[in-house]
Amino acid sequence: MYEERASPLVPGAVLWRSDGPGGAVLPDGCMDLLWTGGRLLVAGPDTGPHPAGEIPGEAPGGPFWGLRFAPGTAPALLGVPAHELRDRRVELAGLWPGAEVRRLAERTGAYTDPRDGLEELARARAADSGPPDPVAAAVRAGLRRGRSVAALARDVGLGERQLHRRSLDAFGYGPRTLGRVLRLQRALALLRIGTPQAQVAYAVGYADQAHLGREVRALTGRTPGAHAPTPDRAPGG
Repeated sequence: MYEERASPLVPGAVLWRSDGPGGAVLPDGCMDLLWTGGRLLVAGPDTGPHPAGEIPGEAPGGPFWGLRFAPGTAPALLGVPAHELRDRRVELAGLWPGAEVRRLAERTGAYTDPRDGLEELARARAADSGPPDPVAAAVRAGLRRGRSVAALARDVGLGERQLHRRSLDAFGYGPRTLGRVLRLQRALALLRIGTPQAQVAYAVGYADQAHLGREVRALTGRTPGAHAPTPDRAPGG
């Protein structure tokens, strides 16, 4: 079982819970703060499918509670560049002082719904940390409008190399890879409601249906048809 809801306290964030075995976690440009088994962990940005529930020291299929940050917003709060956590799941105690993390983990677990504890932790931490890199929001917005990397660099007043470095810190990968990931997520949203593949390819800016197929397989390990609704999986599931 998986459920999620928007966070009312952390801008752009999503609160979620996963119970039991699940499929792969797919690249979305996001980082997550997790609570499970009395522990606080961080899921870094993925570049490919990651088995759901595959956490060091945890048996797969257990319950997880999470707060998913909007792309580019977690590094300022966590105090670590996103690229250092790319394709990784790490203990928060590896990033922050252990005694502080143990106290925060106990406080989070004391909530009836640990997601509320994660939300409060993030809200309090954000008040004491600096804001996210403003370039990150400009990059996200520009990529969604179809801007090229060269155009993005001009938009934010940086050279392409500088933009790449800032993107690595904010997202875990450069703007070209981020663009692929964001486009993938738009494509998956349409595939999951049964939109024909040719229409999906046109709507999200792939060259053609074959291009859609190559990108979906490269980033998810599955064909576009595997993400479409089936008789035993309702649209959007």
